[in-house]
Amino acid sequence: MSATTASRDDRIELRATREEKQLLATAAAYERLDVTSFIMRNVLPAAREVVDRAERIVLDERDTARVLALLENPPKPTPALMAAARRRLARS
Repeated sequence: MSATTASRDDRIELRATREEKQLLATAAAYERLDVTSFIMRNVLPAAREVVDRAERIVLDERDTARVLALLENPPKPTPALMAAARRRLARS
């Protein structure tokens, strides 16, 4: 369901100065939108970009090759890793 057909039942409170509120209302009117639609249209793309940057790792060519090489030929487990695995198994 797209954002335009989904009902908006959740609420978000937003504090603004009188001038900020008037500016938002004026801008929304120029775009022939209500204030909620104006804010959502302009804020959601920025929110998606922030989440995307935080949740995605972008590797350069050198790092990509290194990760692929490690996946194909993983290093042997260290003694510390083996000990941690034994402790984990003992707790199960």
